[in-house]
Amino acid sequence: MQSRNDWFEILVHCKENVRASIRPCLKTLNEPLPDLGKGAGGDPIKPVDLVAEKAIVEVLQRYGISFTLISEESGVKKFGETPKQCYVTVDPIDGTTNLVRGLPFYASSIAISTKPALSMVFAALVTDLYHDTTYTALECNGAYCFGKKIVASRRESLEDAVVGLDLNSYKVKKIAPQLTDLIHETRHIRHFGANALELCYVADGTTDAFVDIRGKLRTTDLAAAYLIVKEAGGTITAPTGEALDAKLDPRQKIKFIASGNTQIHKKILSLVKP
Repeated sequence: MQSRNDWFEILVHCKENVRASIRPCLKTLNEPLPDLGKGAGGDPIKPVDLVAEKAIVEVLQRYGISFTLISEESGVKKFGETPKQCYVTVDPIDGTTNLVRGLPFYASSIAISTKPALSMVFAALVTDLYHDTTYTALECNGAYCFGKKIVASRRESLEDAVVGLDLNSYKVKKIAPQLTDLIHETRHIRHFGANALELCYVADGTTDAFVDIRGKLRTTDLAAAYLIVKEAGGTITAPTGEALDAKLDPRQKIKFIASGNTQIHKKILSLVKP
């Protein structure tokens, strides 16, 4: 069993292999893509998703790690003789639509946990595959970007804040009224299309909060960024304000509000209607 500090090196090698492996895919984005069906999470599979997942698994096997893979693409798979010794939750490509359409905002997300639960994640990596920016975190050791410690925003005013808001859902008519007050009080609303990476922007203070109450996002998307936000000093809870936890599974959906600090978090919670 690897020590927790060993995981930093392993995760960085996973990231490097993903970047190298998907490079040929990036040259053929304008060509017709084969129909590969839907992944375990319910979204259509693109070839680049499978290539990225394979690259992660290759590195873990190279290190001789026994693990249970929890992937948005392939579902739950066991590797090695003792697969329950750790769980590797991955979204091989977060923001696949952005990547395929040439939008420069997509990432790869990897979380390591002792059990298949969000609260048990102890090591995490999210890497911006276009800009080669990598966020990492180890439990109780802080969050980092390129080895430099990051700290979430201290901004308390919603009028000055940049708040990410995901409304990408067929339920938008239902959830929009819940968010009207928040939108009214916030001058700068954004959404970039890769939620794991947007959460990392909350972690490093680029944005001040990110809200997703659709009940559409899967825990595979959130697992790594969840730890990065917490280790950067940010706050991430359920929309009710309760502690956030859920099963790590490609079919498990989740709602959340993430903020740079408790003060602005309380303001957002008060504005989001149940």
